[in-house]
Amino acid sequence: MSGENAFATVVNPLKPGMKYFTLDEAERALPYVRRVADDIADRYERAVSVRHRIEQTDMEDSLEEMRHEYEKLMDQLNGLIDELGLVGVELKDFERGLIDFPSLHEGREVYLCWQRGEDTIQAWHEVNAGFSGRQEVGALVKTGK
Repeated sequence: MSGENAFATVVNPLKPGMKYFTLDEAERALPYVRRVADDIADRYERAVSVRHRIEQTDMEDSLEEMRHEYEKLMDQLNGLIDELGLVGVELKDFERGLIDFPSLHEGREVYLCWQRGEDTIQAWHEVNAGFSGRQEVGALVKTGK
């Protein structure tokens, strides 16, 4: 091993076996992802409500029922998150329904970014940039990548 390569760092290595979406593939997956994201937002809102009620009550009978309901909702949430994982996308925010689709741009991993309420995938961002680093997806299409 040469000395100059021993400390070389790959800034954004591609992950073997990872699903990378083209914009077209992500758009085709969006109807299913949208339904799952809606279900996640619903279960999350309900779980937060039940959790709040648990914290506010001191009635033991009701408390046990609410805990059971909360656990059931959390199990459903975990199952829905697993569904997104099987598709190859990542949930970033429960309430907003923020979803990232791994993609490639100029040989590096980026995320195509969608959130509930958007009709199409309108943005992308660098892996480390997050939501605040969103850029218009048209820039990716113009470069042909």
